[in-house]
Amino acid sequence: MTEVEALQAALAGEHAALYGIGVAGGKLSGARFRSATDSYEQHRLNRDRLSQLVVAAGETPAAAEPAYDLPQAVTNAATAAALILLLERRLAAVYGDLVESADKPAVRTFAVNGLLANAGAQLTWGGAPVAFPGAV
Repeated sequence: MTEVEALQAALAGEHAALYGIGVAGGKLSGARFRSATDSYEQHRLNRDRLSQLVVAAGETPAAAEPAYDLPQAVTNAATAAALILLLERRLAAVYGDLVESADKPAVRTFAVNGLLANAGAQLTWGGAPVAFPGAV
């Protein structure tokens, strides 16, 4: 996978995460809602930075889909949190690919920071610590 392909894959993952977190947020309240809001904001910033990196590479950033098929139904707070955890796990794999494919130091730094933030987010949403975040 080239660096640009990995950037586009990470961007597509962020688009999907934003959609899913938005759906999940509708079933959360209190501290969990605030965590989802913080997560949404971080993923929005990541999406914007990935778009900038793709443009800097001379390519057109992948556009978001109008809607996404969610991997599970969101019917209550527990299923909302489970969805966000699943989205974070999927993003970890994509950021792991970006770390591996990055040629430029700025891209690799962004990818590593994204992967570390993602590993922390998984813990927030009930995930267990793993030795190598992003490894599949």
